[in-house]
Amino acid sequence: MFSVIFCLSLAGICQAFYVPGMAPTDFKEGDKIDVRAVKMTSSQTQLPFEYYSLDFCKDKDVVTYYSENLGQILRGERIVNTPYIIEMNKNTECSVVCSDKVWGKETSNEVEYRVNHDYYVHLIMDNLPCATKFELPDTNEIQYEPGYRLGFVKDEKAFINNHLKFSLKYHKDADTNLYRVVGFLIEPHSLDKSSIEIKEGSDCSIIDQKPQEIRSNGDNPVAFTYSVTWEESDVKWASRWDVYLEMSDTQIHWFSIINSIVVVFFLSGIITMIIIRTLRRDIAKYNMADEELEESIEETGWKLVHGDVFRPPYNNRLFAAVIGSGIQIFLMLAITIFFAMLGMLSPASRGALLTAAIFFYEFMGLIAGYYSGRLYKTIKGKEWKSAAFLTATLYPGVVVGVGFFINFFIWGKHSSGAIPFTTMLSVGSMWFCISLPLIFLGYFFGYRKQPYEHPVRTNQIPRQVPAQVWYMHPVPCTLMAGILPFGACFIELFFIFSAIYENQFYYLFGFLFLVFVILAISCSQISIVMVYFQLCGEDYNWWWRSFIVSGGSAVYVAAYSVFYFFTKLEIDEFVPTLLYFSYTFIMVITFWLLTGTIGFYAAYTFIRKIYAAVKID
Repeated sequence: MFSVIFCLSLAGICQAFYVPGMAPTDFKEGDKIDVRAVKMTSSQTQLPFEYYSLDFCKDKDVVTYYSENLGQILRGERIVNTPYIIEMNKNTECSVVCSDKVWGKETSNEVEYRVNHDYYVHLIMDNLPCATKFELPDTNEIQYEPGYRLGFVKDEKAFINNHLKFSLKYHKDADTNLYRVVGFLIEPHSLDKSSIEIKEGSDCSIIDQKPQEIRSNGDNPVAFTYSVTWEESDVKWASRWDVYLEMSDTQIHWFSIINSIVVVFFLSGIITMIIIRTLRRDIAKYNMADEELEESIEETGWKLVHGDVFRPPYNNRLFAAVIGSGIQIFLMLAITIFFAMLGMLSPASRGALLTAAIFFYEFMGLIAGYYSGRLYKTIKGKEWKSAAFLTATLYPGVVVGVGFFINFFIWGKHSSGAIPFTTMLSVGSMWFCISLPLIFLGYFFGYRKQPYEHPVRTNQIPRQVPAQVWYMHPVPCTLMAGILPFGACFIELFFIFSAIYENQFYYLFGFLFLVFVILAISCSQISIVMVYFQLCGEDYNWWWRSFIVSGGSAVYVAAYSVFYFFTKLEIDEFVPTLLYFSYTFIMVITFWLLTGTIGFYAAYTFIRKIYAAVKID
């Protein structure tokens, strides 16, 4: 109970502890602040586009692309300059960006398509993303969503939001008279060209509120304008992200997490008590005098298979590769979530989370190769080089194969989500120069190491496995075993899916780390229980079974992703649907390798312990 309270306290602390990821920028009054565009996104298509994929006004007709990390590129971000002129603490009533823009039929059709599919434009200023304020209809509660709507649909007509009202906030240091940006809200409006009176220079005034319709059957003259309002705020620079990170109902999140923790710990305690009591009785009977041995063996059967329980699995090379891939994923996730929990991979560090995960995965190849190589030697593997190559290529091959396939479709849509060829070469070079050599190096040392010691010898002639009851077959076992681990993480899945597919910010890494620990405990205990019952049924083919059964929660993750697709998303086109289920396939494979590896090592440790505790003639 103390450990539960400690973990909950740790989660709360890590939720509050926040490292923004970069040093603050100080401005003097009147200093120019760059407004940059990141991308356009839609939860209905899952296809991001760069800002100038539409014919927006350009800053002196020059487009400047800013450097990005690997994670930003993979997420479809293409950061560019915009012509909006923002000066610290200088209000602008109305300013013209450009008034001579005429959209032809092709551009108008594209704009209408994106407006109909609810696209959002994402801008950043001083590394702070813009947000739009809205009111919940049921509770009248004020909420914020990232980005602003490209336009809206009314009476089956599309309108473009071509006037942006920048509501900016600053925090002023009384000692130095320097300013820091702490708020970036945008209120989008649609104004017809006739509603704007253009004055000398770039000034203008709004004389009407007629919206700017986009007609797809002809040319559309459009004027782009903006206004700026500054307001002093008590919010300090370190807390300026709070408005973005309070977009979800944290009370529901807290309640769901605590409920999952209590249920999982309660069920885990019951399972542990049953296993320990049953095992003590079994071991006591097996260690009785010789005259009582036959009677005790008839009651339970796991000692009967002691001569076959450590018989190497079929296709041992693939098994070692699967377990090695699982170790690499486990270490990558554990380290990434831990650093994110400490605030080092916060949302302010754009793309840092995905970039860090890729780098950690590459460098964890050394440890994965070592343990996979030692396991391969233990299960009588002879060709360690081919096993090492399979370990290095198995999971990356699946991810790259699926990614390369869907990339053609994304390219066809001219989306910024398509991975550039140079980025592909960079990722491939990282794998070839870092992950592959480290896995081979790990295999070299692991295979030279002494194999794991087994407490009993393996017979030369395999024992016949008796017929099993229906519920001990792999499919029922997998479905039964997957419920408990999935119950530990399904609430967190909703928030993760929302972050990925609905462009929300995910920041509760303290909770996620706690759920990760509980998931590992649940998979371990479920795997031990299922393998114990399998051995009691005198079925000693547990190697692959322990991996498959403990990974059964991935089946429920796949089912939940289908449920989420039909209930939460409004995707109705082929390419976005293909994109969603391709990502889901990669996620399910990753989850299965992770949970299956955890379950295998738990079962392997358990079996070595129980057979070492009984006397074998």
